[in-house]
Amino acid sequence: MELVIGNKNYSSWSLRPWLLLSHFDIPFEEIKVLLFEENTHQRLAEYSPTFKVPVLIDNDITVWDSLAICEYISEVYLKGKGWPEALHDRTTCRSYCSEMHSGLEALRSALPMNCRATRRAHIDDQTLKDIHRVDGMWQDALNRHDGEWLFGEFSIADCMFAPVASRFATYQIDVSATSQQYIDRLLTLPSMRRWYEAALTEKEVIGEDEAGTDID
Repeated sequence: MELVIGNKNYSSWSLRPWLLLSHFDIPFEEIKVLLFEENTHQRLAEYSPTFKVPVLIDNDITVWDSLAICEYISEVYLKGKGWPEALHDRTTCRSYCSEMHSGLEALRSALPMNCRATRRAHIDDQTLKDIHRVDGMWQDALNRHDGEWLFGEFSIADCMFAPVASRFATYQIDVSATSQQYIDRLLTLPSMRRWYEAALTEKEVIGEDEAGTDID
Protein backbone atom coordinates (compact mmCIF):
# COMPACT_ATOMS: atom_id res chain seq x y z
CA MET A 1 0.00 0.00 0.00
CA GLU A 2 1.29 3.44 -0.97
CA LEU A 3 0.26 6.88 0.28
CA VAL A 4 1.18 9.80 -1.93
CA ILE A 5 1.58 13.00 0.06
CA GLY A 6 2.89 16.54 -0.37
CA ASN A 7 5.33 18.60 1.69
CA LYS A 8 4.93 17.69 5.35
CA ASN A 9 5.47 21.27 6.46
CA TYR A 10 2.46 22.55 4.53
CA SER A 11 0.19 19.74 3.30
CA SER A 12 -2.63 19.58 5.81
CA TRP A 13 -4.72 17.26 3.64
CA SER A 14 -1.81 14.80 3.40
CA LEU A 15 -1.42 14.72 7.18
CA ARG A 16 -4.92 13.40 7.79
CA PRO A 17 -4.71 9.88 6.26
CA TRP A 18 -1.00 9.66 7.07
CA LEU A 19 -1.85 10.17 10.74
CA LEU A 20 -4.58 7.52 10.70
CA LEU A 21 -2.28 4.94 9.12
CA SER A 22 0.63 5.84 11.39
CA HIS A 23 -1.34 5.97 14.63
CA PHE A 24 -2.72 2.48 14.07
CA ASP A 25 0.63 1.10 12.83
CA ILE A 26 -0.72 0.08 9.44
CA PRO A 27 2.24 -0.59 7.12
CA PHE A 28 2.45 1.64 4.06
CA GLU A 29 5.01 3.14 1.72
CA GLU A 30 5.18 6.93 1.73
CA ILE A 31 5.66 8.67 -1.61
CA LYS A 32 6.32 12.40 -1.34
CA VAL A 33 5.63 14.74 -4.23
CA LEU A 34 6.92 18.25 -3.58
CA LEU A 35 4.21 20.82 -4.28
CA PHE A 36 4.53 23.89 -6.51
CA GLU A 37 7.67 22.59 -8.24
CA GLU A 38 8.24 22.54 -12.01
CA ASN A 39 7.59 18.81 -12.21
CA THR A 40 4.78 18.59 -9.63
CA HIS A 41 1.98 18.22 -12.17
CA GLN A 42 3.90 15.59 -14.11
CA ARG A 43 4.69 13.57 -10.98
CA LEU A 44 1.12 13.75 -9.67
CA ALA A 45 -0.13 12.54 -13.04
CA GLU A 46 1.54 9.19 -12.24
CA TYR A 47 -0.72 8.68 -9.24
CA SER A 48 -3.70 11.00 -9.00
CA PRO A 49 -6.67 11.50 -11.32
CA THR A 50 -7.14 14.95 -9.72
CA PHE A 51 -3.43 15.90 -9.79
CA LYS A 52 -3.70 16.51 -6.05
CA VAL A 53 -2.51 14.89 -2.84
CA PRO A 54 -3.17 12.74 -0.93
CA VAL A 55 -3.76 9.55 -2.89
CA LEU A 56 -3.85 5.99 -1.54
CA ILE A 57 -2.92 3.11 -3.82
CA ASP A 58 -3.74 -0.34 -2.46
CA ASN A 59 -3.09 -3.02 -5.07
CA ASP A 60 -5.59 -2.26 -7.86
CA ILE A 61 -7.58 0.29 -5.81
CA THR A 62 -6.85 4.01 -5.98
CA VAL A 63 -8.52 6.34 -3.48
CA TRP A 64 -8.15 10.12 -3.55
CA ASP A 65 -9.38 12.83 -1.18
CA SER A 66 -8.34 12.67 2.47
CA LEU A 67 -11.76 11.84 3.92
CA ALA A 68 -12.41 9.10 1.36
CA ILE A 69 -8.99 7.62 2.12
CA CYS A 70 -9.71 7.62 5.86
CA GLU A 71 -13.06 5.95 5.20
CA TYR A 72 -11.32 3.25 3.16
CA ILE A 73 -8.64 2.67 5.80
CA SER A 74 -11.28 2.35 8.51
CA GLU A 75 -13.37 -0.10 6.52
CA VAL A 76 -10.61 -2.29 5.12
CA TYR A 77 -7.90 -2.18 7.79
CA LEU A 78 -9.56 -1.15 11.06
CA LYS A 79 -12.85 -3.08 10.93
CA GLY A 80 -14.66 0.24 11.18
CA LYS A 81 -12.75 1.47 14.25
CA GLY A 82 -11.97 4.76 12.55
CA TRP A 83 -15.49 5.78 13.61
CA PRO A 84 -17.10 5.59 17.08
CA GLU A 85 -19.06 2.43 17.80
CA ALA A 86 -22.29 4.05 19.02
CA LEU A 87 -24.62 5.26 16.27
CA HIS A 88 -25.21 8.70 17.79
CA ASP A 89 -21.49 9.33 18.26
CA ARG A 90 -20.68 7.93 14.83
CA THR A 91 -23.20 10.24 13.19
CA THR A 92 -21.91 13.29 15.04
CA CYS A 93 -18.32 12.31 14.28
CA ARG A 94 -19.11 12.15 10.57
CA SER A 95 -20.72 15.58 10.82
CA TYR A 96 -17.59 16.99 12.48
CA CYS A 97 -15.41 15.52 9.73
CA SER A 98 -17.67 16.76 6.95
CA GLU A 99 -17.78 20.28 8.36
CA MET A 100 -14.00 20.36 8.57
CA HIS A 101 -13.74 18.91 5.09
CA SER A 102 -16.06 21.37 3.35
CA GLY A 103 -16.16 24.42 5.64
CA LEU A 104 -14.07 26.70 7.85
CA GLU A 105 -12.63 28.29 4.72
CA ALA A 106 -11.63 31.57 6.37
CA LEU A 107 -9.58 29.75 8.98
CA ARG A 108 -7.85 27.56 6.42
CA SER A 109 -7.09 30.55 4.20
CA ALA A 110 -5.84 32.94 6.88
CA LEU A 111 -3.89 30.33 8.86
CA PRO A 112 -2.18 27.90 6.46
CA MET A 113 -0.44 24.94 8.07
CA ASN A 114 3.24 25.68 8.61
CA CYS A 115 4.88 23.29 11.06
CA ARG A 116 8.23 25.10 11.06
CA ALA A 117 6.87 28.52 12.04
CA THR A 118 5.78 30.34 15.17
CA ARG A 119 3.94 33.45 14.07
CA ARG A 120 1.21 35.99 14.55
CA ALA A 121 -1.34 36.43 11.79
CA HIS A 122 -4.13 38.92 11.11
CA ILE A 123 -7.42 37.49 12.35
CA ASP A 124 -10.45 38.99 10.64
CA ASP A 125 -14.02 38.58 11.83
CA GLN A 126 -14.80 35.52 9.71
CA THR A 127 -11.59 33.77 10.76
CA LEU A 128 -12.36 34.53 14.39
CA LYS A 129 -15.83 33.09 13.88
CA ASP A 130 -14.28 29.88 12.52
CA ILE A 131 -11.86 29.72 15.46
CA HIS A 132 -14.71 30.04 17.93
CA ARG A 133 -16.65 27.40 16.03
CA VAL A 134 -13.80 24.89 16.24
CA ASP A 135 -13.14 25.70 19.88
CA GLY A 136 -16.81 25.13 20.65
CA MET A 137 -16.95 21.86 18.71
CA TRP A 138 -13.89 20.54 20.52
CA GLN A 139 -15.18 21.51 23.95
CA ASP A 140 -18.57 19.94 23.29
CA ALA A 141 -17.13 16.64 22.07
CA LEU A 142 -14.45 16.41 24.76
CA ASN A 143 -16.88 17.22 27.57
CA ARG A 144 -19.37 14.62 26.34
CA HIS A 145 -16.94 11.70 26.16
CA ASP A 146 -14.51 9.95 28.45
CA GLY A 147 -11.00 9.57 27.14
CA GLU A 148 -8.45 11.89 25.58
CA TRP A 149 -9.93 12.26 22.11
CA LEU A 150 -12.93 13.99 20.60
CA PHE A 151 -15.13 10.90 20.68
CA GLY A 152 -13.35 9.02 23.45
CA GLU A 153 -11.21 6.68 21.34
CA PHE A 154 -8.92 8.06 18.63
CA SER A 155 -10.95 8.46 15.42
CA ILE A 156 -10.98 9.97 11.96
CA ALA A 157 -12.25 13.19 13.55
CA ASP A 158 -8.95 13.62 15.39
CA CYS A 159 -7.09 13.13 12.11
CA MET A 160 -9.27 15.66 10.32
CA PHE A 161 -8.69 18.29 13.01
CA ALA A 162 -4.97 17.59 13.58
CA PRO A 163 -3.91 20.24 11.03
CA VAL A 164 -6.12 22.78 12.82
CA ALA A 165 -4.36 21.98 16.09
CA SER A 166 -1.08 22.55 14.27
CA ARG A 167 -2.31 25.88 12.91
CA PHE A 168 -3.49 27.05 16.33
CA ALA A 169 -0.04 26.25 17.74
CA THR A 170 1.79 27.98 14.88
CA TYR A 171 -0.19 31.21 15.15
CA GLN A 172 -0.55 31.16 18.94
CA ILE A 173 -4.35 31.18 18.82
CA ASP A 174 -6.11 31.63 22.16
CA VAL A 175 -8.63 28.86 22.85
CA SER A 176 -10.33 27.40 25.90
CA ALA A 177 -8.32 25.38 28.42
CA THR A 178 -10.12 22.22 27.28
CA SER A 179 -9.18 22.81 23.65
CA GLN A 180 -5.59 23.76 24.52
CA GLN A 181 -5.15 20.49 26.38
CA TYR A 182 -6.48 18.68 23.33
CA ILE A 183 -4.03 20.52 21.07
CA ASP A 184 -1.17 19.56 23.39
CA ARG A 185 -2.22 15.89 23.33
CA LEU A 186 -2.43 15.84 19.54
CA LEU A 187 0.91 17.53 18.99
CA THR A 188 2.72 15.20 21.42
CA LEU A 189 1.21 12.06 19.89
CA PRO A 190 4.16 9.89 18.72
CA SER A 191 2.91 9.83 15.13
CA MET A 192 2.49 13.64 15.11
CA ARG A 193 5.99 14.00 16.51
CA ARG A 194 7.34 11.92 13.62
CA TRP A 195 5.46 14.10 11.10
CA TYR A 196 6.88 17.27 12.68
CA GLU A 197 10.40 15.89 12.82
CA ALA A 198 10.25 15.20 9.09
CA ALA A 199 8.62 18.59 8.36
CA LEU A 200 11.42 20.41 10.16
CA THR A 201 14.03 18.84 7.86
CA GLU A 202 12.35 20.10 4.68
CA LYS A 203 13.98 23.05 2.95
CA GLU A 204 11.32 23.95 0.40
CA VAL A 205 9.39 27.20 0.88
CA ILE A 206 5.88 27.76 -0.50
CA GLY A 207 5.45 31.52 -0.38
CA GLU A 208 1.67 31.63 -0.32
CA ASP A 209 1.64 29.49 2.82
CA GLU A 210 4.12 31.68 4.69
CA ALA A 211 1.45 33.79 6.37
CA GLY A 212 1.89 36.10 9.33
CA THR A 213 4.96 37.61 10.99
CA ASP A 214 7.57 35.76 13.01
CA ILE A 215 7.50 36.02 16.80
CA ASP A 216 10.87 37.07 18.17
